[in-house]
Amino acid sequence: MIRFILIPLAIMLSCGSTKTNQSAKTDSTIAAQTEDLNQRDSVIDINDVNALLPTCIKNKIDSFKLKEPHERPQRVLEYIYKTKKVYLVVLPCCDFFNEVYDDKCNYLGAPDGGFTGKGDGKIPDFFEEAKNEKLVWGTPK
Repeated sequence: MIRFILIPLAIMLSCGSTKTNQSAKTDSTIAAQTEDLNQRDSVIDINDVNALLPTCIKNKIDSFKLKEPHERPQRVLEYIYKTKKVYLVVLPCCDFFNEVYDDKCNYLGAPDGGFTGKGDGKIPDFFEEAKNEKLVWGTPK
């Protein structure tokens, strides 16, 4: 009879301590991620260039900062492409398309990336035509 009382009591107590440990672990993980994000943001914002960015590009960059580090784009580069300012979003892996947007956040295409590495074919001349590369957010190459 005592076993029927002690065993469930022991299980309940051990579950409670596990939850407490998980909660503490989660809190410390969130704190570490927040510190990492703050540290990255302080390093990667380049000379107040962001003040000159179009609002929609700033919003995209802000949304990138909320993503998990392994999902977050590596950098955003500004170019002049066919006389217009455009922004190349370089994603973290070769299997993703690296996307190009104009200053109104209209998607122009992906010059590279994807499974073939050749992008989506919409702007195949991008790297030949794009000039004046400027890092506006992210880590340098």
